[in-house]
Amino acid sequence: MYHYHVPNRNGLHPKSNIIKVTGEGELSIPPDSASVNLGVITEMKELTSAQQQNSVEVAKVINALQTLGIPKNLIQTLDYRIETEYDYEQGKQLFRGYKITHLLHVKLEELSLVGKAVDIAVQNGVNYVSNVQFSLKDKETYYLQALSLALNNASDKAKTIASTLHVTLLPTPIMVVEREPAVQPIPYSAGTLMKGINSTPIEPGLIKVKAVILAEFHYH
Repeated sequence: MYHYHVPNRNGLHPKSNIIKVTGEGELSIPPDSASVNLGVITEMKELTSAQQQNSVEVAKVINALQTLGIPKNLIQTLDYRIETEYDYEQGKQLFRGYKITHLLHVKLEELSLVGKAVDIAVQNGVNYVSNVQFSLKDKETYYLQALSLALNNASDKAKTIASTLHVTLLPTPIMVVEREPAVQPIPYSAGTLMKGINSTPIEPGLIKVKAVILAEFHYH
């Protein structure tokens, strides 16, 4: 959060004759990057066999993703879990087997690869897909544009108020307070996708980049 103070002609900060306004600026930008979590879940009674099978399938998925041109450094393990599963019969706990979950977090610098990545991953052993998100590579540039719009909006509001009150507004604000940046990735509600899906159409939509400021103007 930044504060900007401009003293009046006497070098003092005026305490009266102040108009306080909120300024907002918003842009709707097509995303240019994405990410998705791909998981291989293996359930077997024998732990070593489950680990081996899971490892083989995850390696197949990684290799398949690389054939799409996705660099290996953009594919990383997000989570790896081994869980013991039980059934319950007549109040008794019966061992059922082991469940191994290996989740990969994949970053995609080309939006055209999102659906293809999901499809080829499912075809090669992935049985869990979640958290598809779209984002912007250069968020700061768009945020600065939104910030400029927010300041203009605050100035327009102050001018309107001053005109309505029939007072003279000093155009330079005596204080500007920037609120927290608001650049949010778009979550795609893909849920869990299972084997057997032939095509996965995914629409990215638009990302809203918003800036909000508080401004104070002096008038006489």
